[in-house]
Amino acid sequence: MPTLTKLYAMQEASQHNTKDDCWVVIDGKVYDVTSYLDEHPGGDDVVLAATGKDATDDFEDAGHSESAKELMQSFCIGELDTSSSPIIPELEISSKKETTEYPQKLMDLTKQYWTIPVAIVGISVVVGFLYMYKK
Repeated sequence: MPTLTKLYAMQEASQHNTKDDCWVVIDGKVYDVTSYLDEHPGGDDVVLAATGKDATDDFEDAGHSESAKELMQSFCIGELDTSSSPIIPELEISSKKETTEYPQKLMDLTKQYWTIPVAIVGISVVVGFLYMYKK
């Protein structure tokens, strides 16, 4: 079922990061908390530090009460558009493409630098033979 709320890209939400215009993203929802900054018990600095990224972990780690969570609903202006890829590097946790590329990168590195382990084994064998002949 389609959503009836406005969708915002993370890039757009991250541009609202000042005391005069402050949006935060929590649990996939976008909140305009500009009018609440002065009233926030933790101070406006705490909220401003959570802008420009997904602040869900910060919000949950603070141990907000149920009344705070209910109050937060009044500031909801829309939802995060998850169909667009994240622009901000901190938001990109991982993707299936990255997990399939890692083994390939590892194989490329081992093909490229195969001489180092071979040289170490070769030197060890030579040192071993020299040590045995001296006895």
